[in-house]
Amino acid sequence: MSEQGKAENEKAENEKAENEKSENEKPEVPATRREIPVEVVGTRQGMFGAHGTGDTSGFGGLNAPIVLPGPSERPYGGYFDEVADEFEGALEEQGLDVDEVIEKTVVDRGELTFHVAREYLLKAVRILRDDPALRFELCLGVSGVHYPSEVGRELHAVYHLRSITHGRLIRIEVTAPDADPRIPSVVSVYPTNDWHERETYDFFGLVFEGHPALTRIMMPDDWLGHPQRKDYPLGGIPVEYKGAQIPAPDQRRSYT
Repeated sequence: MSEQGKAENEKAENEKAENEKSENEKPEVPATRREIPVEVVGTRQGMFGAHGTGDTSGFGGLNAPIVLPGPSERPYGGYFDEVADEFEGALEEQGLDVDEVIEKTVVDRGELTFHVAREYLLKAVRILRDDPALRFELCLGVSGVHYPSEVGRELHAVYHLRSITHGRLIRIEVTAPDADPRIPSVVSVYPTNDWHERETYDFFGLVFEGHPALTRIMMPDDWLGHPQRKDYPLGGIPVEYKGAQIPAPDQRRSYT
């Protein structure tokens, strides 16, 4: 066989090995949500779950459980196990109790989520950023979620962290009660989270302690309430069309 032929065969074998490695890296995702444990945190009534405005959608008889994925069991699949091992090991090296820091680890819909106790959030994200085996250098922002029926854990903050070094993506989720909606700011670790935390504060009322200037970013400074919370009134303004006017949501006819 010529030298060129040997080189082409070697190249083909290398490409095959890389493809097999990529396939093994993909996390295994359950075929249906029924295959993973879930936690029922409440029931949504109607189409949107809004209260106090009557049934403006015609779906007032609809009752659906609000479910969150429960803790996952090993093996998680793909690179998820490696990330979890490195993260837990780094926490132990810092003298931290893994079970206190990580409330649960969830693999759902192809994503790995660490539920971290809020008092350990700063230490956790600093480890995730700085540990050479983890290197999650980029935080893509923080999103708020409100589950009024999950007593003591009504407010959730969700962070997406990406490792440019290792080409990986994980999620961090932190909860706080309505009665004490404080979560440490991660701006000192991820400066680009500045405006994201302001938006989450503006819309959900999560107070990011240590933020350099936690003020509203979308709503006027004197606005009352936080518009994306589930207990916020629909309100709104009428919308005009040619020959018709659609009233604001809280002024529409009720089917109840």
